[in-house]
Amino acid sequence: MGCIILVRHGQTEWNRNERFRGRADIPLNQTGLEQAEATGAWIAAHWRPEAIYASPLSRAMQTAEATARHFDITVQPVSGLADIDYGEWQGLTPEEARQRWQEQVDNWYNAPEKAVIPGGESLQELRKRLMDTLMTLCQKHPQGTIMLVGHTVVNRVILLGVLGLGNERFWRIKQDTCAINIIEWDGTDFTLVCMNDTCHLNKR
Repeated sequence: MGCIILVRHGQTEWNRNERFRGRADIPLNQTGLEQAEATGAWIAAHWRPEAIYASPLSRAMQTAEATARHFDITVQPVSGLADIDYGEWQGLTPEEARQRWQEQVDNWYNAPEKAVIPGGESLQELRKRLMDTLMTLCQKHPQGTIMLVGHTVVNRVILLGVLGLGNERFWRIKQDTCAINIIEWDGTDFTLVCMNDTCHLNKR
């Protein structure tokens, strides 16, 4: 049985003041760095990952490195775990984007499976990329424990895929900063063991 520790990165200024982040390389703020350290200590106390993979964006790499230091492991950046491409929305607040693309932004929040992001990815395209990446990494570690560090959109879509739920349920899954999700892999299918666990952050 393989085990996947799926983690969302820590807080950034663009999480605190909501903006479409996507591929913008926004680093962790001070709170995010503290969250990453707490997450690394918690994981080190409960698991022993044989590999740590992360989105190449610095907020995910910084979060992953805070765990990797406990095991003397080098974090491996994986482009397939990169955040959704928000296209022309990147860097804008929802209100700013709504001024130009009201219907598309309304769809994003009310019917995400139908949303068309100008110049960006759809959830369907993202889901294929993520599930292909997840399968590749699981097949590399069929009996081992691995850690993946992604983003709120990335992790929600992975969890939808693991549970076999449609993209219309995207907003029905929460992913707080530095949340931990535990997924088991038996070689053919996934079992969600734990989701959006942030108890380790209360110990800071």
